[in-house]
Amino acid sequence: MTRRVAVAALVIASYLGTVPAAFAAEDNTVYLETKDGRVTIELRPEIAPKHAAQLKTLIRQGFYDGLKFHRVMDGFMAQTGDPAGNGTGGSKLPNIPAEFSQAPFKRGTVGMARSGSPNSANSQFFICLGDASFLDGQYTVVGVVTSGMDVVDKIKKAAPGAPGGAVQNPDKIVTMKLAQGAK
Repeated sequence: MTRRVAVAALVIASYLGTVPAAFAAEDNTVYLETKDGRVTIELRPEIAPKHAAQLKTLIRQGFYDGLKFHRVMDGFMAQTGDPAGNGTGGSKLPNIPAEFSQAPFKRGTVGMARSGSPNSANSQFFICLGDASFLDGQYTVVGVVTSGMDVVDKIKKAAPGAPGGAVQNPDKIVTMKLAQGAK
């Protein structure tokens, strides 16, 4: 199978919300462990190479281990990746220029959080809890959950009306590792 056919299959699969196992390379597979279990994420370097590379660098450094899901809005998304734990922080790595694509924000899509500037993504990311087409073309799609959405659904949500979806006593990432070399 040619690379072009493989990429086309991944793009089609993203529209369907799945990534066939035949196309899931271990070096782009991420295991995110929570208190409730494992979430498997397939990074999408073919549409967001700089964002996928930054996430992999941070994962290898153990950056995400212990970080809070600080913003979780029922039916919308669960956001993490901020060492400050309140949505204002990032890593010491430089921000990444936007890599917008045609990939839609559907339930299970992993997107990069950013400030008002399209070129301000750094370490924070979110997992869509429901379809969010209003984000299409406005945020970078960096991956898709291939298993464990039942675990994502258990992440503690913000109380109704909580400003910005801020969660009191939020759940945390226990550990986040690349499948390559993980147990």
